[in-house]
Amino acid sequence: MTGSPDVDDALRTAFEGEWARVVATLIRVTGDWDVAEEAAAGAFERAATTWARDGVPRNPGAWLTTSARNLALDRLRRRGVERGKVQEWLTMEAFEGRMRGPDDPADIVGARAAEPDWDDRLRLVFTCAHPALPMDARVALTLRAVGGLETGEIARAFFVPEATMAQRIVRAKRRIRDTGIPYRVPPPEQWAARLDGVLATLYLIANEGYLASSGDRLQRLDLAAEAIRLARLVVGLVPDDSEARALLAMLLLQHARSSVRADASGDLVPLDEQDRSSWDAAEIAEGLALLEASGPGSTTERGPYRLQAEIQAEHARAETPAETDWAAIAARYDELATLGHSPFVELSRAIAHGFAEGPRVALAALTELEASGSLRGYHLLPAAQADFLRRAGDASAAAARYREAIALAPTDPERRYLERRLANLTGA
Repeated sequence: MTGSPDVDDALRTAFEGEWARVVATLIRVTGDWDVAEEAAAGAFERAATTWARDGVPRNPGAWLTTSARNLALDRLRRRGVERGKVQEWLTMEAFEGRMRGPDDPADIVGARAAEPDWDDRLRLVFTCAHPALPMDARVALTLRAVGGLETGEIARAFFVPEATMAQRIVRAKRRIRDTGIPYRVPPPEQWAARLDGVLATLYLIANEGYLASSGDRLQRLDLAAEAIRLARLVVGLVPDDSEARALLAMLLLQHARSSVRADASGDLVPLDEQDRSSWDAAEIAEGLALLEASGPGSTTERGPYRLQAEIQAEHARAETPAETDWAAIAARYDELATLGHSPFVELSRAIAHGFAEGPRVALAALTELEASGSLRGYHLLPAAQADFLRRAGDASAAAARYREAIALAPTDPERRYLERRLANLTGA
């Protein structure tokens, strides 16, 4: 950072608002992922120095776009690309009016025949979701390009070593280049083959926004908002797909709580302590409507996003923590567990059954999950054990688990929250 709070804030805001926009446009214009990412990163590095010296420009996004364009131009020239071709690619006309596509789903559907009007970030998501790429590579590459996440952050989201994730991203970029995967939103007949990857990508982008994998912030609301924006566009493309609608519903219902998930210091406020009157009523209403209304010809299968949206809906409908229907939530997690093994689902399932049936039920399930080793090193497992041990009256064992969770916590807000829980328990 620059040492100037105003400049640092401007850089953070600009990164959240402009990174994906600049990278996606550079990829479209140059066709080179590495040049796009290097030029965008270089533009932000220049901004840190220049803005600290000259002040933050009136239009930071335009400044960054111009800087990234010039850096991309330099890199392509050094690679020996013909000068005239480079200038043709990187004229400002290629950028102006292309940084955003239509936001309204109706406009998106109407834009099918006019490929240049597509949103560059939507193009990027569909390119990353190409079926020629392994699913984990699709999601990781999109988190890098659209979310601006560092490789280490993506690795933590996937629970794999950073070196492994770096190799996946490099291989995915190479395959896109070598197989000539086009950078575009595919024609409608190909959407079904891409949809699972697109939805999985948006889901993980939103997860990183909802609970950051590292750093000094609990949430990255820019990523959560971007996931919602892109999910709206996808629903506009496939309005009769129940899972696309359910994903958007889930994201809205989850995002409705974002303003009160952290206190004034940025620290975690758990669900049962949140001011529910401050939840976003409009987002809740829209999310519930997406679940409850069936469009013409819509499918009704209860897939993973539908079930998770129904879980979020149970929380949204409860006016107080005591009114939460934990039995219904536990039943949804039971159903979700039948769709495929996920240790994260099993963790949430154990917690839900604990609230529905008592702490001993949760602790038995959590002990079994711990023995499997599938969540070794994941802080929320000992955190959940600590909470249910506290509720069961075993303060000593709870304190030990809190200390374990504190040592593993990846973000400062979560660590401070767990430290407060431990202090309240021990009186320290």
